[in-house]
Amino acid sequence: MSKSIPSQSLLIAGILLISINLRTSIASVGPLIPFIREDLGLSNGLAGFLTTLPLLTFATFSLFAPAIGKKLGMGRAVFLGIAILTVGVIIRVLGGIELLLFGTALTGIGIVIANVLIIPLIKVRLPHKLGLMTALLATMMSLFAAVSAGFSVPIAVDLGLGWRGSLTFWAVFMVLALLFWIPQLTRPKAGMQVGVGQAKNVWRSKLAWQVTIFMGCQSVMYFTLTAWLPDMLVARGWSPVEAGAVSSIMQLISLVGSYFAPSILIRLKQQSGVIMAVGLGYIIGFLGLFFDSELITYLSLTIIGLGMGASLSIAYTLISLRTSEDQTTAKLSAMVQSSGYYLAALGPILFGISLDLFGSWNILIWFLIFFSILFTGFGMAAGRDLKI
Repeated sequence: MSKSIPSQSLLIAGILLISINLRTSIASVGPLIPFIREDLGLSNGLAGFLTTLPLLTFATFSLFAPAIGKKLGMGRAVFLGIAILTVGVIIRVLGGIELLLFGTALTGIGIVIANVLIIPLIKVRLPHKLGLMTALLATMMSLFAAVSAGFSVPIAVDLGLGWRGSLTFWAVFMVLALLFWIPQLTRPKAGMQVGVGQAKNVWRSKLAWQVTIFMGCQSVMYFTLTAWLPDMLVARGWSPVEAGAVSSIMQLISLVGSYFAPSILIRLKQQSGVIMAVGLGYIIGFLGLFFDSELITYLSLTIIGLGMGASLSIAYTLISLRTSEDQTTAKLSAMVQSSGYYLAALGPILFGISLDLFGSWNILIWFLIFFSILFTGFGMAAGRDLKI
């Protein structure tokens, strides 16, 4: 093996370090919303937009990610994405509302470039480890989403860094990822040209739309719940630290689902049965949130957490399983994360506006139940043994 080509172990380490940065800049915001809202005088609607903005940039710039990957090579493009993410994380804490929104938008652009291309990169460079690496990708994303959600308030309060210092803290892991990814920059600019046959037009594929709406529904549920669960619990009398800890525990539980789902899915001819089970779990879990009971809340969030982890892994796995050519995989990944995140972007801001108008947290629960039903229906269709 040439010295200019990184070893497989170094590539795997780099992928894991990239993956831990794909949720921290978003998950760390939810528990800090009460502090940000008080400091900058944000309305609930604008606070919701703060968590929606990265999703809008996900949706818009994911369309350009395959072209960036083809131009630069997937390894270099992923490095560019994490670099943009790091800059955004720093900019958003330097001033008032304007810089907060601008920096947040940059974080979304950086995340989506890396997020769209890391899946086809794994399929091209580590095809024999597709199930394992997809599981590790989703698991590390969920793990550090949980860590960032759980530690953001303690970092802000106990360490006295405030919400600005707490959000900036996670840039340390981004710089570490960039350093470990540098060897990938020496790799020849290849990847998406490796596949056999020409890429399909995913936008005209019914199956592609089923995968996309499935991803959109799981994203709506994840980002809306992540953004507003701590606030809902605080409204029920929990302290901000307790609410952040519960959100963190839910995401830690999701690691079980995110790790084991891909290895199960790739052994099955069809994935519809697994998706139906996850969807029913979501519905049961969300129904439990109607009860203002600490025990029932913990049990419900345990079920929801398992579903959150499994559904993210399922979505990523379906992108690979429903395609044959590498370019088609990249294009489906872009489509899924573009259209899917446009759907997801509606969640936090629509609920924030509805909370301002009606002042009822039950709307959040009904909202999540509705999308869990859509998740189940479209997921069962996307889980059939078909190729785009």
